[in-house]
Formats: sequence, structure tokens, C-alpha cells
Amino acid sequence: MRPARPLPGSLIQRYHGWKATTFAENAAWYRRLATEGQRPRAMVISCCDSRVHVTSIFGAEQGEFFIHRNIANLVPPHEPDGLRHGTSAAIEYAVTALKVSQIMVLGHSQCGGVQGCEAMCSGHAPELEKAESFVGRWMDLLRPGWEEVKDIPDQDERLRALERRAVLTSLDNLMTFPFVASAVEAGDLALHGMWNDITTGALEVYDAASDRFVVV
Repeated sequence: MRPARPLPGSLIQRYHGWKATTFAENAAWYRRLATEGQRPRAMVISCCDSRVHVTSIFGAEQGEFFIHRNIANLVPPHEPDGLRHGTSAAIEYAVTALKVSQIMVLGHSQCGGVQGCEAMCSGHAPELEKAESFVGRWMDLLRPGWEEVKDIPDQDERLRALERRAVLTSLDNLMTFPFVASAVEAGDLALHGMWNDITTGALEVYDAASDRFVVV
């Protein structure tokens, strides 16, 4: 027997409120999305963190963004090994089927995944070192980034640097996907790296020319 339980009443009440207001006021647009299919402008790869609200940050409406969320907004390298790769599958679909023109990787401050990586790599989270830790093995993607920032003495500064390294790691790994690289080289796809300070609302965008994140 499946261990499903009734949906909390508060969520049902919120749903009915949305259906009676937002949906009702935009019913024609929702019907168009349903009948014509989605044509998102961009793919956004962001963290699972509930404090990161991608559509609110950019004022996006339904149908504008193809959004994929995972721990610490990481993209793994291209690994055509026949195994299950959720993030890679989302990227493949966005680029080859939806033909998005942009992929935006959005990192953020106070990222729990990045904090876990810092603790694991510095020897303070042995539970993440275990082979059966899904979080630990996922955060292995960021170990090279930690090696680059580990000597920063101030912990807060080190974590902020590692959060930005997570964005850069994802940008680098995106280019290992042949269909991404060919689309970028053809001028059909642009990659963007961003970091959001959830305390102040500031947004930084990676500038490849200067190799740094700049506030917009």
C-alpha cells in the first residue's frame, strides 16, 4: 500500500484561492499554453532552496522559464553511461527539444549544499563521506572548487566564494555536453552565471571578460 496521506487543508484552501483569482483572470493564457505547448525563453538551473524564487526574481510568467532545481544548482559533466541522470536529461530536453536560447545558472547565499560541501571537504561531516550519501556524492562535483577556495581564512568569505564556484563549475560542465557546445558555438545558445544574495536581494552576474561576478 502506498503511504500517501490526504493533502493538508491549508494547501487545498490556497489552491482554491489561486483557481478563483490568478487562474480565472488568466484563463485564456493557460488555455493557450495547454493547446500550443510551451515555448520557454530560457532554462534556469537553480537550487532546491525554498528561499530562491526564480520566477519572482525575474518577474516571469507561466511558460517563460523551463526550470530545473537541484542541490546547489550543480550541473554534472556529460556522462553518457546509460544510467539515470535527471539534470542531464533536463538539459538535453531544454536544448534539443525546446530549443531554448539561454541557460541561466543561479546560485545563492547561505546555500546549505555548499555548506555541506565545505564541511565534508574539510573533514567535519563524515556522514557525507559515506558511499550511500546521495548529498555527499552529489557535492563531490564541487570538490575541485573547494580546493581553489579552501585557503581563504574567513569562513563566510570562503563560503561565498564556494557558492560562486558552484556556478562556474556548472557553466564549465555545461560545455562538456556536445549539443550544448555546438549550440553555443553556432550562436543559438548563450550561457549565464548568476549569484543571488537572499539577504539583500542583490544579483551578481558572471562576466567572462573580467572573470568575476559583477552586481547588476
